[in-house]
Amino acid sequence: MTDLLTPIQAALDLPHTAPPMTEVGALPSTFAVTDLAAASIGAAGQAVAQLIQLQTGRLPSVSVDRRLASLWFSSSIRPVGWQVPPLWDPVAGDYASTDGWIRLHTNAPHHRAAVERVLGRVADRAEMATKVATWSAADLEQAIVDAGGCAAQMRSWQAWQQHPQGLAVNAEELIQRQVFESATDKPWPGSAARPLAGIKVLNLTRVLAGPVASRFLAGLGADVLRIDSPTWNEPGVVPEMTLGKRCARLDLKSPEGRQVFEALLKDADVLFHGYRADALEQLGYTAGERQHLAPGLIDVSLNAYGWSGPWRNRRGFDSLVQMSSGIAEAGMAWKQADKPVPLPLQALDHATGYLMAASAIRALSERLASGRGGSARLSLARTAKLLVDAGQVPEQVALRAEEPSDQGLVVEQTAWGQAHRLLAPLSISGTPLQWDLPAGELGSHRPQW
Repeated sequence: MTDLLTPIQAALDLPHTAPPMTEVGALPSTFAVTDLAAASIGAAGQAVAQLIQLQTGRLPSVSVDRRLASLWFSSSIRPVGWQVPPLWDPVAGDYASTDGWIRLHTNAPHHRAAVERVLGRVADRAEMATKVATWSAADLEQAIVDAGGCAAQMRSWQAWQQHPQGLAVNAEELIQRQVFESATDKPWPGSAARPLAGIKVLNLTRVLAGPVASRFLAGLGADVLRIDSPTWNEPGVVPEMTLGKRCARLDLKSPEGRQVFEALLKDADVLFHGYRADALEQLGYTAGERQHLAPGLIDVSLNAYGWSGPWRNRRGFDSLVQMSSGIAEAGMAWKQADKPVPLPLQALDHATGYLMAASAIRALSERLASGRGGSARLSLARTAKLLVDAGQVPEQVALRAEEPSDQGLVVEQTAWGQAHRLLAPLSISGTPLQWDLPAGELGSHRPQW
């Protein structure tokens, strides 16, 4: 097994012991994707164990099921009599340019509109392919980004390491952690069974990484309130990612919305945000102002391409970072394919999500010990470096196929119909991962604790 756990433990100041990992086999990839899933979930489990030891004096045992971890990195929900909407817009995907490949990300209507401002309106993939074929990949990437859209040229890892953004993000820490001077004496009534009971988590993230993090905290008893803008929607991932959360809408650009947000932030213990690097600052909520509003706040943020360098404010998603950072190109060479071969799932998103959760829990341990808040900054591109640095792996035995016994017995009454969830991939003795609320629609709750 590739050792991805040690650098994660070092970044989080966790003991360098490996939790037992059950199950053999791995997801099909030239990279150690199953090892990444098991390591990131295992590290989050170790962070919980350390917190419980601080709370109770007892260090629980932690183990990870590598197969279930791999399945959760794809999806955990199994609908009964209904289907989750498609994940991808019909024209999202990889296209051949005059000199290589480019990926267009068009899932959000405004991102598709940006692409069509550059290339013209299209009805389908065939029409899009004809338009892309006349451009160079670099020129089209820049034109779409300039129009407010999302695209990524396929680069090799070697090219990424020489690119100004690759140089910048690859020099960053995996997790940029900081402890603040401001302190709070807010206790919380956590127990071994529900260690985060009483912890309020304000979640401003969307799509996958941040929602993975807040879903994990909800499974440990935290009160998670997800905030979306009045117009945002992501139907393909909402049933997966709203488990355990209440979901509200707020306009942070309106005086009324700001007033409500500030009241929520004052009572929050943890803030997860994934806007572009300076977005909250431009709204007047600098890191210092956030600490002023909520002393002792644990402030965890992510972005796509890193916190330094010319692309720190570039819009990005897991599939785009895989193209930029050489992962899709390495997969193409491995498969001897004639088009990009990404990871078999959105592993950068999911792994970064569990690292965000682990960072928040480590900061809660610090707050329990000293009263001081803290921050952590992560990025999908820096998680990509973690995976690439672990090296390419030989062909591995396939994971056992999913079976009905992999699902929990509880029937989840979601907003769309009944569903089951896969069994949790993480076992912490005396601390079951369990969610009190079913998945629900965005905006289905009031913005209040």
